[in-house]
Amino acid sequence: MTAPSQKTAVLLMAYGTPRSKEEILPYYTDIRRGRAPTDEQLQDLSNRYEAIGGLSPLKQLTEAQQTALQRALDAQSPDTYTVFLGLKHATPFIEEAVADIAAQGFTHITALVLAPHFSSFSIGQYVGRAEEAARPHGISVKAVTSWATEPAFIDFLATDMRLKLSSLPQRTKVLFTAHSLPQRIIDAGDPYPEELRATATAVASAVGLSQWSQWSIAWQSAGRTPEPWIGPDILAVIQDLGATRSTDEPVDGVLICACGFVADHLEVLYDLDIEAEHAAQALGLKFARTACVNDDSAVMSALAQRVIDA
Repeated sequence: MTAPSQKTAVLLMAYGTPRSKEEILPYYTDIRRGRAPTDEQLQDLSNRYEAIGGLSPLKQLTEAQQTALQRALDAQSPDTYTVFLGLKHATPFIEEAVADIAAQGFTHITALVLAPHFSSFSIGQYVGRAEEAARPHGISVKAVTSWATEPAFIDFLATDMRLKLSSLPQRTKVLFTAHSLPQRIIDAGDPYPEELRATATAVASAVGLSQWSQWSIAWQSAGRTPEPWIGPDILAVIQDLGATRSTDEPVDGVLICACGFVADHLEVLYDLDIEAEHAAQALGLKFARTACVNDDSAVMSALAQRVIDA
């Protein structure tokens, strides 16, 4: 068997989620950089979890993605890679995962974030934390920083989009969404919007959609802070689509492709499947959402190849 020092540790990084109701407070506090939420804020988040069944399935889905990636790497390059999970806001934290990697004698890390679109605010922070944690151990870090136009990812989204469109009205608008970021990040030249547009353009092209008349981009789940976040917000766009119902060219349906997310979690199951769907239905719009990747074997195999190529 190959010794750990001759193998590569794959640090698979994701956002993290509470694993129990007792973990909601420390999780929310970590998101807020150590500032505890108010009772009202904590209750609001708890209510959102209750609305989707009590807790997010993200923990189980992320672990399934880890298993699927390990399986794909073993198939493509046996006895070469070991996948470790590092989370941004829950245990095992990124730093804990790197410490485990070091303790097992690995000297190389390939980092992969479970988010397809590069931003210095998201993927850049994940990779930066991994590099900082690895430096004292003398461990080198290489990263897959973007997979926005990975063919298997595009094919997954396009295939499900065709299926969902087949059961929606002919005059349905497709909205590609991702998590909003503070406007100051974009003003500083961050490529995040272009990354999302690259995914949207590739999927729309594969499905045969015409830009603007059949698809556009919206943003969702903006942080509740005083500073402006990039838009237009998905709920505002749905309101605008609803306003067309009284015109000569009404939109009859909306299909959301949440391509900025690769697993079902709160921002998808609540912000879209509950909040956005209710907004659409109140306006007389048919509503649907394309599936998230979760642990799809074809996409995980493609990401395994990206790890190998890195």
